[in-house]
Amino acid sequence: MEFNVKKLASDAGVFFSRAMQFTEEKLGQAEKTELDAHFENLLARADCTKNWTEKILRQTEVLLQPNPSARVEEFLYEKLDRKVPSRVTNGELLAQYMTEAANDFGPGTPYGKTLIKVGETQRRLGAAEREFIRSASISFLTPLRNFLEGDWRTISKERRILQNRRLDLDACKARLKKAKAAEAKAAAEHELRLTQTEFDRQAEVTRLLLEGISSTHVNHLRCLHEFVESQTNYYAQCYQFMLDLQKQLGGSKGEIFSGTFVGNAESTSPAAATSSPAAAAATLPAVPTIPVVPTIVGVPNTVAEGVLNPNEVKPPASGTRRARVLYDYEAADSTELALLADEMITVYSLPGMDPDWLIGERGNQKGKVPVTYLELLS
Repeated sequence: MEFNVKKLASDAGVFFSRAMQFTEEKLGQAEKTELDAHFENLLARADCTKNWTEKILRQTEVLLQPNPSARVEEFLYEKLDRKVPSRVTNGELLAQYMTEAANDFGPGTPYGKTLIKVGETQRRLGAAEREFIRSASISFLTPLRNFLEGDWRTISKERRILQNRRLDLDACKARLKKAKAAEAKAAAEHELRLTQTEFDRQAEVTRLLLEGISSTHVNHLRCLHEFVESQTNYYAQCYQFMLDLQKQLGGSKGEIFSGTFVGNAESTSPAAATSSPAAAAATLPAVPTIPVVPTIVGVPNTVAEGVLNPNEVKPPASGTRRARVLYDYEAADSTELALLADEMITVYSLPGMDPDWLIGERGNQKGKVPVTYLELLS
């Protein structure tokens, strides 16, 4: 018990001495041992690494899991050292709703068939998202957390020890200056040598840890490359899934509208079916259409072959339409026409051409243009 009391008294005396030295330094009443410029640069670099790593980690977590409640739940499971339960992604949940809706509407109907196709694609997108989150967490988030919870805590601990050793050293220097008697000076010099040795040893330990930040950067760089690779694979999968879906929907588009027209025709009364063509034409509203260039026998259909040479395309003799450009568009290749917002161009279509594209003309320039960038005028 006596030993513990003496140790407690000694620790209290050291703490009081450090507090006095720190206060006098802040007030400018005591000298402070300065670290060399290289050491200060290492400290600044370490602090910068820690601050940016924290920000990148937090924002990456938001990117992978936008729901804050889910992030808190995952954090608690991680701290309790328990496995995080599997969570359904938004894409998978949407796929489930679409499939259930298709079953209610009728999986054989055009709408039901399309819901099933889109739902299956959403399920695949959700599965790809789940795999991306898992891969990014392992290859990128985990190394960042390990640095903050492991290496950085060790560095912070050694820096606090170094700070205490420096305060002890400066306090010894102050006591040596104040010593008058020879015995007091001798004791102060001996204490100063011991304190200087401890300070130098701790400074070397801290310096080695700070220089290890370079290895941390190399490790984080490798992890960043793996994160980019995972993200690239994820978006490539999503792009491929959507291309496949677009092809499926494009092939069934004609069937859908054909089924709609057939249904309307079957519901028409016999009297209406036997009415004169002139009367029927009079009752139908005038719908503006895109003129189509007729196919000429002996001339190859460049659209059907997948190759379009704008210089070989001839506009129809009459019926071309004017269109106003809604947004700027940069041509992807020589077959397309670059557009500027608010300009006026002439457009028409070709047989077998993708319905999302038209042929646009502006003076002597000609090429394909996307329909979504245009406002067709009567």
